Amino acid sequence: MSAPRISLRTELPLLAWLVIVWGALWQDFSPGNLVFGLLLALLVTRFLYLPPVELSGRFNVLHAVRFAFVFVWQVIVASVKLLWLAVRTGPAVTSAVIAVPLRSHADLIVTATGHVVSLIPGSLIVDVDRANATLYVHGIDVPDAAAAERLRRSVLAAEAELIRVMGAAEDLRALRVEEAQ
Repeated sequence: MSAPRISLRTELPLLAWLVIVWGALWQDFSPGNLVFGLLLALLVTRFLYLPPVELSGRFNVLHAVRFAFVFVWQVIVASVKLLWLAVRTGPAVTSAVIAVPLRSHADLIVTATGHVVSLIPGSLIVDVDRANATLYVHGIDVPDAAAAERLRRSVLAAEAELIRVMGAAEDLRALRVEEAQ
């Protein structure tokens, strides 16, 4: 059975994004390079099946701005913490890999959460169980169960913020119910 065809009009945002990424990768935004990037983007989207990313249709700008500031602050704090760990303990730091089942099963939220967690120094996503929406997170300086729980809570906090920014209405309602308890 053939993959369903997606209209070119529906794929315009993806095509535009692929062309921008192409130009950024080559650091060349000349018309010729962008046209070539567009041709490659058309080839990729027409001949290689990509599963559609389902957007929730909602985006909260205020939560996005707040999330951006919180994220930058977390990066700064984690960078200083890693510097201190390197100076204080050197290579004798205890690390761990923990499984974090997420609330949302939406591919966009799972992927965004994984990227956000990986961008914060000291944590890295080593595997994703897409069927169960579980991230396997490698964390530095996780010497005991309490530290593992803090890492798990920080991943869930990042997911909660992303749900507030762009999650589906059902995920947002479930998050609010969970927080009210």
